[in-house]
Amino acid sequence: MRALLRSIATRWVLLVLAAVVVPLLGFAYFMRAQLAERHWASVEYYLLTMAQEMADRLDTLVAERVADIQSWDSMNPLTEWALGAWDEAESPFPGQLQGQFDRFVERGQVYDLVIAVDANGRLLAASSRRPGGGALPPMVVEGLQRSYANDAWFRNALQGQVTLVDHHRSPLLEGMQASDASVPEMHLGIAVPVKRQLGAEVVGVVYALMNWRHVQTVILKPVKPRIPLRMGSDLYGSTYAWLWKSDCDTILAHPSKELYMQAVSRPPIELPQLVEAAKSSEHGLYPMYEFRGVGKSAAYKHCRSVAEGGFGWVVGVGMDNQDITATLDELQSVLLKATIVVVLLVVLGTAIVARRTTAPILRLQQATRRVAAGDLTARSGVTSADELGDLGRAFDEMTKEIDESRRQLVKAEKERAWREMARQVAHEIKNPLTPIQLSVNLLKRARDEGSPEYPVIFERTVELVLRQVDNMKRIASDFAAFAGARASRPERLDVSALYAEVLDLNAAWASEAKVEVRRALCTAFVRADAHELRRVLINLVSNAIEAMPQGGVLEASITLTTGKDGRLMVLELRDTGVGLSETARSRLFEPYFTTRTHGTGLGLAIARRLVEEMNGTIELEPRKDLDRGTVARIQLPLLPATTESA
Repeated sequence: MRALLRSIATRWVLLVLAAVVVPLLGFAYFMRAQLAERHWASVEYYLLTMAQEMADRLDTLVAERVADIQSWDSMNPLTEWALGAWDEAESPFPGQLQGQFDRFVERGQVYDLVIAVDANGRLLAASSRRPGGGALPPMVVEGLQRSYANDAWFRNALQGQVTLVDHHRSPLLEGMQASDASVPEMHLGIAVPVKRQLGAEVVGVVYALMNWRHVQTVILKPVKPRIPLRMGSDLYGSTYAWLWKSDCDTILAHPSKELYMQAVSRPPIELPQLVEAAKSSEHGLYPMYEFRGVGKSAAYKHCRSVAEGGFGWVVGVGMDNQDITATLDELQSVLLKATIVVVLLVVLGTAIVARRTTAPILRLQQATRRVAAGDLTARSGVTSADELGDLGRAFDEMTKEIDESRRQLVKAEKERAWREMARQVAHEIKNPLTPIQLSVNLLKRARDEGSPEYPVIFERTVELVLRQVDNMKRIASDFAAFAGARASRPERLDVSALYAEVLDLNAAWASEAKVEVRRALCTAFVRADAHELRRVLINLVSNAIEAMPQGGVLEASITLTTGKDGRLMVLELRDTGVGLSETARSRLFEPYFTTRTHGTGLGLAIARRLVEEMNGTIELEPRKDLDRGTVARIQLPLLPATTESA
């Protein structure tokens, strides 16, 4: 039992259980889930209620406007007298009716036009004033003087039916200036039959054009309950309403005027799921959707149908989902702050209790870092009686064994490296010695036999020996350079001049190989050893020329740029040669690796070491602008106050 209590795992479990962090987090999650469910239910109820209320308001508006026009038949005998057949030539009633129409339009400011048409379709009286004052344009008044016998609303009303004409642009008011130039003047038409007081005979029709802006006003000002569910702003601040035609697909009214008469199911709106939902039932919720990149929730309600004395419109009320979730986010913020406070208290208690417990872990950590840095003499010094003590002793024993193994490995690696170096040197020197030996033997035999070709053989042998000796000198130089035998002598150096010198040195070879050399060099000063940089450039240029056995183009350039560590000189050499395979590219800078049948395979390895000693980088990669060729690129830091003229 005592050993169990000394366990670090036991201590941490007891601490976490005491802190009650998990139950607190679970409670916060449960509360948010419950509130989210109830909050969404409240929002859905609100949307459904608002849609119902908006539909009722529109139905009431239509019913009141129909009642206004019906009053000209039921409550005003002047209408019947004007439309009746009582001494038409001298009857004063049409003039009196027109006067009443004018006052009705001016004072009510709802209707733009009211006319009375007799049973034969002749105009007997028409309002000539604008809502709020002012006369109708003469061309509008003149246009009213026509026959209405063929108008659908007239024929239907003449049959004794109240006829409604849905949202339209009336030809009766063509040429009338719109109050909003961005939206054409639209109207609702109400046609009411006028009957004789003592019979059922229809003597004419009263037709009124109600301006659509009164419907639009209702839509633009939906009722928003002031429920303070949010601390920052009104929950329903983004609520807005719209109105669709009875086809459930055409927008008649909307806060955004550019959407008037647009089809919901087609671009730019393209929300066919809303159309399907509105067609499926009279009242309900739309599926959640996105409009202009904003997630939304909405409800709809159908207004009274045509058979019920309405237009069959569909009212929609929606709001942004981000407003709906804002309340939940505020609650979550409160819960999160409370959780943070509790966690801080737990952390404080943990720090006090675990201070002595974690001390061995810190010592082990420091020892591990020292070992990772290469110090295998590091020891943890942890000697406690718990699991950490066992771990510390195991760590110290392991480090000791690794230190001994590394010493043996380093010794073996050095021996292997020297053997490999000796093997490579012997192999490279043996190759030129073989032709030297054969040539000398041939020369000796020619002399002993007194051959008449002895002088020719002598000259050829001397030339071969000298050439092979130069080859052995180059091999020795490569191995010496790879081993870093020569001390570097860095100085202020103009790379463009050195680059041009190397290109000039290889110009004859390039011309013989049918390689066109193109230069784009700018002055760039760096700090480098001229001998070492010249060796690197010669290696890259010779590799590039050899990569184009059939000729090609060699592009040499120097540019200046800015890197994360300051200004840089970028030297590039682009060839149109055979290119590099993936295998060759991954091993280019390995010692003794070469894709040619001659050479030591040390050229690029030496080049990389020399460039890195100059604090630069070197890389070779396939050309991206062609389907073949290679780009060799060297980057070196510029000296301060470098002249950058081309």
